[in-house]
Amino acid sequence: MKAKQTYSVEFKEQALSKVLQRGSRTVASVADELNMNLLTLRKWMRGSAAANRSLGSGHAKRPEDWSLKERLLALQESHGLVDEALNAWCRERGLFAHHLAQWRVDFCAVVGTGSRRENAQEVRDLKQANVQLQRELNRKEKALAEAAALLVLQKKYRALFEGEAE
Repeated sequence: MKAKQTYSVEFKEQALSKVLQRGSRTVASVADELNMNLLTLRKWMRGSAAANRSLGSGHAKRPEDWSLKERLLALQESHGLVDEALNAWCRERGLFAHHLAQWRVDFCAVVGTGSRRENAQEVRDLKQANVQLQRELNRKEKALAEAAALLVLQKKYRALFEGEAE
């Protein structure tokens, strides 16, 4: 059985920098060059990526993982930037300009809707108005049906008695 190899912190940092600057080479070729196990190098890479994500505090994470506060701050920071400056700012944070545009639309939509209580009250008022209109419509339909029935009876009466008058 092979003894477990221990590496110094300096060697680990050097190996990670070689992997990051490897260009078109594979991670396996870098591991062979350093005479170390590929799985160990990949484990270090995962650990390094997780550490970078936790240090980034909002940077280099998926746009959908940003909190509302972070999104608002990003919109404030990027306000006024155009073209290349905006794209450079977005690249630094792992975003695209269309993410900022969508966030802006989302914030504007939330502001325009008002509070939930106002919306709930508005829905209740509309339902009540709808019920009243339905009642009025039913009453008018009954009156119309009654008027139509009276007209039919009037025509029949005239037809019946006009025939007798002659």
